[in-house]
Amino acid sequence: MASQELYIKNMVCSRCIFVVRAELERLGYAVADVELGRATIDSPPADLTSIGTALEQHGFALLTDKTSRVVNQVKTLIIDLIQSGQIAGLKITLSDYLASQVGLDYAHLSHLFSTTENLTIEKFWIMQRVERAKELLSYDEVSISDIARQLGYSSVAYLTNQFKNITGMTPATYRGQQITDRNPLDWI
Repeated sequence: MASQELYIKNMVCSRCIFVVRAELERLGYAVADVELGRATIDSPPADLTSIGTALEQHGFALLTDKTSRVVNQVKTLIIDLIQSGQIAGLKITLSDYLASQVGLDYAHLSHLFSTTENLTIEKFWIMQRVERAKELLSYDEVSISDIARQLGYSSVAYLTNQFKNITGMTPATYRGQQITDRNPLDWI
C-alpha cells in the first residue's frame, strides 16, 4: 500500500501531534507517522476535503501548495528548536540550519517566507524566542540568565533588549507584574 504525506499548518506541540493522529484514525486512515507539520498515512489516496474539515475543527489546516509547505516547515523547525531547548547546542547559524533542514538555499527560503508571511524569518525567530521567554518567566522557576542561555542569547542584555523591543518592558518587569499576555505560537 502506498504512503501519502499530508502537510499540516498550526501544529506546534506534542498535543497537536496527538490530536492530528486521533482525527486521522477516527476518519479510518492507517497512520504511519505524525510529527510537527506532517502526517504520513498508509492508506488509499486520502479524501483531502474530509481530512481538511476534521482538522479545521481543531485549528489546523492542510497545506496543498509547495510554498505554503516550505513556509510552514520553516516555522515548525524554528518553534521546535526553541521549544525543545536545542538552541544552546546549535553549532551553526539559524540560516544554515534552516537551509540544511529544508534543502533549499536560505536566500530563497527568506524570500518565500517574507512574501508569504509579510514578516522576515529573523523577526519570526525573535518573536518566538520572546514568547518562550514570557512562558519561562511566568513559571518563575528559572533565572533570567538561565532563560537567556536556554534561548541561545549571548547575554542577558541581548535578551533584555529584544524582549523590551517586543513587549515594551524588561523581562524582570514582566516577571514582577505577573502578566499573562502570552500569544499562542500559531498566532505569531
